[in-house]
Amino acid sequence: MGGIGKTALAVEAAHRARAKGWFPGGTLFVDLRGYDDNPVTADQAVLALLDALGVHGPDLPPTAARQYDTYRALLAERQDRTLLILDNVSTPSQYLPLLPGTAHHGVLITSRDRPDALPVRFIDLEVLDPDESAALVTRALHEADERDDRPAREPDALRELTTLCGHLPLALQIAAAMLRRRRHRSIASLVAEVGKGEDPAAVLDNGSSGTDLYGRSLLLRPVLETSYRRLPPDQARLLRLLSLAPGPETGTEAVAALAGLDTEATLSLLEDLAATHLVAPVQDGAGSASGLRWRLHDLVRGFGAGVVAGEAGLREEGEAARERVLEFYYRWADAADNRLGWLPGRVEPERFADRGQALAWLDSERAGLVAAALWAREERFADTAVRLGLCLWRYLDWRRYFDDWITVSRAAQEAAHCAGDHHNEAMAWNNLGLALQEAGRVEEAIDAHTRDLDLCQAAGDHHNEAMAWNNLGLALQVAGRVEEAIDAHTRDLDLCQAAGDHHNEAMAWNNLGLALQVAGRVEEAIDAHTRARDLFQAAGDRRGEAMAWNNLGLALEEASRVEEAIEAYGKALEASREFGDWYGAGQTLHNLARAHEDSHRPADARACLLQSAEAFTRADAPAEAAQARAQATRLDEIDT
Repeated sequence: MGGIGKTALAVEAAHRARAKGWFPGGTLFVDLRGYDDNPVTADQAVLALLDALGVHGPDLPPTAARQYDTYRALLAERQDRTLLILDNVSTPSQYLPLLPGTAHHGVLITSRDRPDALPVRFIDLEVLDPDESAALVTRALHEADERDDRPAREPDALRELTTLCGHLPLALQIAAAMLRRRRHRSIASLVAEVGKGEDPAAVLDNGSSGTDLYGRSLLLRPVLETSYRRLPPDQARLLRLLSLAPGPETGTEAVAALAGLDTEATLSLLEDLAATHLVAPVQDGAGSASGLRWRLHDLVRGFGAGVVAGEAGLREEGEAARERVLEFYYRWADAADNRLGWLPGRVEPERFADRGQALAWLDSERAGLVAAALWAREERFADTAVRLGLCLWRYLDWRRYFDDWITVSRAAQEAAHCAGDHHNEAMAWNNLGLALQEAGRVEEAIDAHTRDLDLCQAAGDHHNEAMAWNNLGLALQVAGRVEEAIDAHTRDLDLCQAAGDHHNEAMAWNNLGLALQVAGRVEEAIDAHTRARDLFQAAGDRRGEAMAWNNLGLALEEASRVEEAIEAYGKALEASREFGDWYGAGQTLHNLARAHEDSHRPADARACLLQSAEAFTRADAPAEAAQARAQATRLDEIDT
């Protein structure tokens, strides 16, 4: 892309190649200014090349055709291998007539556009990595003043600045120039200035002046504008809309929804944009077109959003595109959630044949889904974004993305409250309470579930009131308020039984059993977990059954019925593995290890702990995995 450092790399490569003796005939360099308003033509460039080869004045042939003949003849006669650098070209017509016509000489071409129709070798340049970016700015400051210690004093601010620059060399050069000018101010002050603007390129350009080593202005927006202006209308439209997409990368289907086009037409346009290096394809490993994702450089994204914001018609076009992609995300996230929660006998959800497919789609689209759910803060998108946020809870819980879960739930609650939508506000409070409890913020969780309960009772919504009592009971139990927890779960149980809701009744028995265990009422707990297990089995809910078996094992172990507990844990482990609940499997294996240790079977206990660590690792729970490994190591030490 523009500003990536193509010219600098080409010139440096030429110097090194000459130093190695690869091109004893030297280097011929022509800047074709392909992205200026008046690009250099091949006819103009050949004159400059002939002049460099010593042909000028009266020796210059009078016609373009004869000039090309003379140019090629000179190169053909030239014994010493020469490197020809054709810099900054935009179309093949600028450089095809200038090719030597012999393989004896080398040609290096720099361009923002990829001419896929021609059999040339491509070297695609990416942005710098974070360490290289920081080194570039540091070196630029030290070359001006070796005493400038700001990079050493402010390493975090330097990293943040390079991120705001998108690790693009031109942007980094501009930032370094600004820091040199404001040498008595901190790097953090520039970070604050660039970070508060919606378009970092505009902020950088406002503080920039001067030119680079090649006489080109240190400005970003002209580089982006020239690339944008050259696009055909359909590509320019797609680039603008893609700059509004939620998340850093967007799948082809989601881009098609943004554009309001079919997938094939969208894919063709995206490939055209990728050839201009304004969009980068990211393969997810599936190897199919549907598996492709697309990424905009942050500065291109900011530029595109700025173009949209600058014109009323483009703003409305952009808002309509955002509505389309939000509806797309909600439709398929809801279908994926239905698949995750599906039980035998229910209507089959569309699209996703099994939980693995649903989870794979949610994993690939997670960043976009979470970002789109936060559009709930904008009135135009609030209704759909709230519904999207509410249907992500199960996935975010299973994958243990608690920070995302809290953020999405809070945005949904605030939007539903502003809209006077008490039903969805209650559901959002419920989800927020669950997420806060998982994050260890128990008192906040109790408050959230209490607000949920109040809204459900005010609305006479007994179904959701039961769920509110259930989740409030869980939070109260964690807070050590066990008798209140037992009361809450009992209320939940009564409501579920009155409604004939056997599936939620199973959950109520399960959670009541946990509270009874804490209260020391072990036999009652065993009875509760047994009832929960039977109801989950009747419903065909293998994940719930696994949970009930595990908790029954805990109660049996507490009652010193260890062999029965080991059998229960085995049943729980079987169901968890079948379901793909690796966190649950890790917990059960941890409990099984304790039971084996209590039964004086340290080898079995150690094996279970190592399997537990592996399961927790698969569940992205590194702290629990480390704890299981440490306990296995302790058993080794005791054994030896």
